[in-house]
Amino acid sequence: MKAVAFTHSRPISASDSLEDFDLPVPVPRHHDLLVEVKAVSVNPVDTKLRLSGEPLGEPRVLGFDAAGIVREIGPDVQHFAVGDEVYYAGVPTRPGTNAEYHLVDDRIAGHKPKSLSFAQAAALPLTSLTAWEMLFDRFRLPRAQGTSGTLLIVGGAGGVGSMAIQLAAQLTSFTVVATASRPETADWCRALGAHHVLNHQHDLATQFSQFSLNAPEHIFCVTHQRQHFKKLTELLAPEGAIGIIESDATAIDISTLLKKSGTLHTEYMFARGILKPPQITAQHLTLEAIAHLVDSATLKTTMTENYGTINAANLRRAHGAIEAGSVRGKIVLEGF
Repeated sequence: MKAVAFTHSRPISASDSLEDFDLPVPVPRHHDLLVEVKAVSVNPVDTKLRLSGEPLGEPRVLGFDAAGIVREIGPDVQHFAVGDEVYYAGVPTRPGTNAEYHLVDDRIAGHKPKSLSFAQAAALPLTSLTAWEMLFDRFRLPRAQGTSGTLLIVGGAGGVGSMAIQLAAQLTSFTVVATASRPETADWCRALGAHHVLNHQHDLATQFSQFSLNAPEHIFCVTHQRQHFKKLTELLAPEGAIGIIESDATAIDISTLLKKSGTLHTEYMFARGILKPPQITAQHLTLEAIAHLVDSATLKTTMTENYGTINAANLRRAHGAIEAGSVRGKIVLEGF
């Protein structure tokens, strides 16, 4: 089967940073679905893993988001049948989705939204799961009308921020405040449902005051957590909560958070897929819920660019755009 992989950590400008390979088709076991991949999207974690410096030698296939068709199933599969159209985010402990065929645990996959193309659906899984788990599993925001509060999403125009804005705006009564640093990304956040959009390159406390906004009870910092963390703890309402997702969350100062009796929540979307706790099936149920919300026109895809065929050249271009910090929403690739 065709696949795109890397064998050594290289700058994305190098022609061998990602290469085209011909690899064996994997065989499903246990809870596995063998999926014929129709489309993928690219996430910052792909670039981080490519640059991690791990000694490889053997090809490693990256990619987590995918949409495709189930071609074979393992003996323990319960939620799907051959021929089903699915979408999902894989795990970093298995080969990735940048391949014609891919294995995924059926307990972390969902049926593809019927109203979306494969490309549109591939933009959703990783970011939808991350946003949903932070808002509703970690923060435990009530999905009910009449519950007031302010939610600040730092980095609203990226993949996770784009889904967090939609979920909070559509499923809660919170005032949704997002941050963006460019006019086009600010417009994107407003179009997704943000009630206010601030610029995270300027002082957020001053901007909150200018808009007469209450201090946020919940802050979801999607990007540059170490850069923003101290200011965010100062802005947070007493007994509020901050959520972070970045893997390099080291040496952060929580003294202000402690003085406010605030809480810190972490979200690692891959935890359930890797560790397989009893609640692993929650990701299947979340993706089913997301698909229903999409098909009912409550949520929309965050695909903004289609880079064409899934091959090394196009994936290098996508990695380069993510590393440059110029992506709004999600980049997808489609077909081999």
